[in-house]
Amino acid sequence: MALRLVMASDHGGFALKEDLKKALESADVLITDLGVPNESSVDYPDLAHALCETILDGNADLGLLVCGTGIGMSMAANRHPGIRAALCTDPYMSRMAREHNDANILCLGGRVIGPSLALDIAREFLDGSYEGGRHTRRIDKIDLR
Repeated sequence: MALRLVMASDHGGFALKEDLKKALESADVLITDLGVPNESSVDYPDLAHALCETILDGNADLGLLVCGTGIGMSMAANRHPGIRAALCTDPYMSRMAREHNDANILCLGGRVIGPSLALDIAREFLDGSYEGGRHTRRIDKIDLR
């Protein structure tokens, strides 16, 4: 079964989101794009919250958020219990976010990394899987109850 990936960006991440979407569509990934459709200014939290709800409702397996730096999107996404959004700037971080931290959203900065590096980071994220084991105790402590 194909991986269900939901993507969204603000105006600062639009170009990178489009590049990644085009590159990932050829892989075994079903992509849902929540927007934005162009570089017109929008508020990044609105897109982050919509993407998180899509994952939490079970309509996607993983998410990818892109804004200018990735910081705002990661902060907004991590407000949702059950979401573990990781801002990654290299492929190793991305792989570890999935394997050790059970991250379910990758955040990227469209104004700080280029498309080639972003694609490498995204592929590591999508190919990774949570190892469980010794990491589970720590993951259980992330969501404050």
